[in-house]
Amino acid sequence: MNLSDPVGDMLTRIRNAQMRGKSTVSTPASKLRGWILDVLKDEGFIRGYEGMDDENGKPQFSISLKYFEGQPVIRELTRVSKPGRRVYSNVKEMPRVRNGLGVSIVSTPKGVMSDASARDANVGGEVLCTVF
Repeated sequence: MNLSDPVGDMLTRIRNAQMRGKSTVSTPASKLRGWILDVLKDEGFIRGYEGMDDENGKPQFSISLKYFEGQPVIRELTRVSKPGRRVYSNVKEMPRVRNGLGVSIVSTPKGVMSDASARDANVGGEVLCTVF
């Protein structure tokens, strides 16, 4: 299956699984998806993830979702930079999500990181998604 937006597909799978109350969700594996999942894990939005192979031998990530008192920890997960419209931001204009309560995930020359880490490293880049 050929996807035009693999990151958007992963975010949608996470949103759909949380709406249904699932504990885990699987998505095809890639380096960029893994880096985004690393940031989500470091910021405390997911329990973790592990790599595995599906029945056809293709690599997959099994993502363990996180809930608090029966409600998903991720309340809002939106894709900012899309294949049709890339959104870049320098360090001074880096977007703050919900006045600093949420996180923007940014792809920088120093790797994929949260907006706070990008400000600390004084780098800008492509704003991939926002999480609250």
